[in-house]
Amino acid sequence: MTSNPTSPRAPIRRDIQGLRALAVVMVIATHVVGEPSGGFVGVDVFFVVSGFLITGLLLREVADTGRISLQDFFARRIRRLMPAAILVLLAVSVAAFLVFNRARADATWVDAVAAALFVSNWRFAADGTDYFSEAAVSPLQHFWSLSVEEQFYLVWPVLLLIVVLVVPRGGRRGRAGRAAVGGAVVLVGAASWAWAVAQTAAEPTVAYFSTATRAWELAVGALLAVASPALARIPAVLGGLLQWVGLAGVVWSCVVIDPASAFPAPWAVLPVTATALVVAGGVAGDPRHRHLFPLTNPVGVWLGDLSYALYLWHFPVLVFAGVLLPAGDWTTAIVLAATAVLAVSTYYGVEQPLHRSPLLRRRAAALAAEGDPAHEPASASGSGPADEPGPASGPAPAPIPEPASARHGVGTTRPAGWVPGQRYYPGRQPRPDTGAPSSASIAPAAPRPSAPASPPAAPRPSAASARPPASPPADVRRIGEPPAGTREPARPSPWAQWRARYRGQMGMSAATLGIGAIVVVLMLQTGFGSPVIGPLVPPVAHPVAAPAEDPTAALQAELAEAVTAEAWPHLRPSLDEVMAASSSANPAHDCFDPDVPVDAGRCTWGDADAARHMYLVGDSTAMSYAPAFKKLAEDSGGAWRVTTVGLYGCRFTDVLVQNPDPAVMAACPQRKLDVRALAGADPADLVVVSNAYTLGRTVDGRDLSPADLLAATHAELSAYGAGGVVYLAPPPQGGDLARCFSPVTGPAQCLTAVDQTWRDMHAAAEARAADTQAHAIGSLEFSCWQDACPAFAGGLPIRYDATHLTVPYAEHITGFLAWSLGARGLL
Repeated sequence: MTSNPTSPRAPIRRDIQGLRALAVVMVIATHVVGEPSGGFVGVDVFFVVSGFLITGLLLREVADTGRISLQDFFARRIRRLMPAAILVLLAVSVAAFLVFNRARADATWVDAVAAALFVSNWRFAADGTDYFSEAAVSPLQHFWSLSVEEQFYLVWPVLLLIVVLVVPRGGRRGRAGRAAVGGAVVLVGAASWAWAVAQTAAEPTVAYFSTATRAWELAVGALLAVASPALARIPAVLGGLLQWVGLAGVVWSCVVIDPASAFPAPWAVLPVTATALVVAGGVAGDPRHRHLFPLTNPVGVWLGDLSYALYLWHFPVLVFAGVLLPAGDWTTAIVLAATAVLAVSTYYGVEQPLHRSPLLRRRAAALAAEGDPAHEPASASGSGPADEPGPASGPAPAPIPEPASARHGVGTTRPAGWVPGQRYYPGRQPRPDTGAPSSASIAPAAPRPSAPASPPAAPRPSAASARPPASPPADVRRIGEPPAGTREPARPSPWAQWRARYRGQMGMSAATLGIGAIVVVLMLQTGFGSPVIGPLVPPVAHPVAAPAEDPTAALQAELAEAVTAEAWPHLRPSLDEVMAASSSANPAHDCFDPDVPVDAGRCTWGDADAARHMYLVGDSTAMSYAPAFKKLAEDSGGAWRVTTVGLYGCRFTDVLVQNPDPAVMAACPQRKLDVRALAGADPADLVVVSNAYTLGRTVDGRDLSPADLLAATHAELSAYGAGGVVYLAPPPQGGDLARCFSPVTGPAQCLTAVDQTWRDMHAAAEARAADTQAHAIGSLEFSCWQDACPAFAGGLPIRYDATHLTVPYAEHITGFLAWSLGARGLL
């Protein structure tokens, strides 16, 4: 790593810009359209490119200065990343409080803070976020990849600096220093890869977001930067072939990889290796790489410039559109159009100007003297998710030194009046005050060869002339500087130069944003007839007639009003409140918690001396019914006491049904044994069971049909010696409130239909009840109207999520449950 202070920066590589474009297009296509299935590997492409560019930048700094300035490095990172990122974070946080429900808005604010601190990946890993889930997601979930990069770059420059300080530079030792850096890269990459393999198998969710399991991808790019001198000797034809193979590999990885693949290890090897081939093959070639036209065409390079802004905006736009608009082709087109408008406006109006501003630059005055307040080229920035600006296309202007003969007081063969870096016209005499030709004789151009003239007599050096001058001689100056003795015009400040350069561009960016907003609104009106619309059109209400003594009529009337409502009514408690409380408001919560031992006294309601005893058992759906049965017991006039016990996630069947929560799987068998023991010690007159109406499979992988699940339920309850058994159906799956509820949309957004699985499960329950002299009670009477299931009824929220009843609504349907049990002669 020989020092070379005047070594030019490497030229901008169009193939890398095109690679960035391909990566961001893959990511956006997968998120917005759903195809290709493996487009998310575009993030892995970014990691390799980032490791290559930033390590190359650090190695050039070591070669030029012999050190690494951490202050300058992190200042560049802040200028590069933070302007656009902060803009997106602020916009998303404000929009979340306008569009989302309160619980989701609060969560989004926390996500924004985590993103600003570059710890998003650990937040999502701690929450157990499934990156590929279609459930409610954060509009800032994609910031996880930026967090990974910045955590890596908190450590990587420091490690390189240690290597620089330990290994001497110069000559062969310079090569030893590069080898030492390469060794550090290999060690980091190998350790990260080994951990990725282990954690992907053990904890795939954490492995996907972890910096430790992703560092090897950045290390691959860093190793390419270290090996650049060797890669530069690859023949151009072979390098071009490697690039085409790598490009095919990147595209192929999008097709063969899907969310079910073990990722990041081992499947990330495919896109990482393919990207490395593209980068390595292009080191020795022409930076324009015309042969690689799919990447180096003007559109691809331009999209590469925009890739960071495109990456930042596409996911929030997609998530907000999912709340405000129905799924369909028009929504897809609007998402893509809005993303493009926001990205272009951000790149030209925020990202590029602030990245190249004098902000956080220690040498603003020197930059101003060079005529450019930010010498990094626009085309070298624009990475995604978070690359460092690439190399400039050439070195900055350097001072032209005085000829060595003149510096040593020796005669020169140059004619009198010749000034380095300025055109000489024969016959012109220097001005008396400066010893230089008159201004009319000087133009900023290369010196023209002329015939040698007789050298003047060399003056005897004096003591003063023998000492080094305190300042550069008059003829040591940059090209284009005025001769000594002339008045130099006042140079604008760095900020003045920056404003002059970018004022117009920022104005055009604002105009682009305004025009784009108009276009998006026109698309909304053309596609939907209004800017904001829910996904379902409420059906026409019809009066519901039923016997007065049957509570079903009143409940159905409330549901019909909710289904046909065009605006959210005033609910008490509000949806925000019940979502925030979740199951913690349920009085029987601890009776279904795997960490709380079974306590019949704490989980029994009604008169302790009541003659008749009822058990309510099952998973979390039974827990959501517990407030209704608690009220039933308390209103029974001392006739009934009800014990509500179970375990959320644990179906009360005689086979163990798989659940993704390891704590549930460990506690479920014992909890069923404990409930059997309770029933044996205090026999029940009636057992009501409610399990989830979803299909499942055994722990050994055998699929269970609805009939299998109900048969297994009956076998479990037969061990309780119950006098009677009731299969109580859970409500059909409702709208996911975390996603569908928004104060700016109508309640139709949260309407859902009764799914076929629910129908199959309830049909199996009725068949099993008929075969075993048991009873089956449905839930459509108090949860849906004409197969449409709303989020509220009777001024109360029905569910606090997609499945579970709120405490107020469970108490509200107590009359229906009592009437249903009484009609069957069970009360």
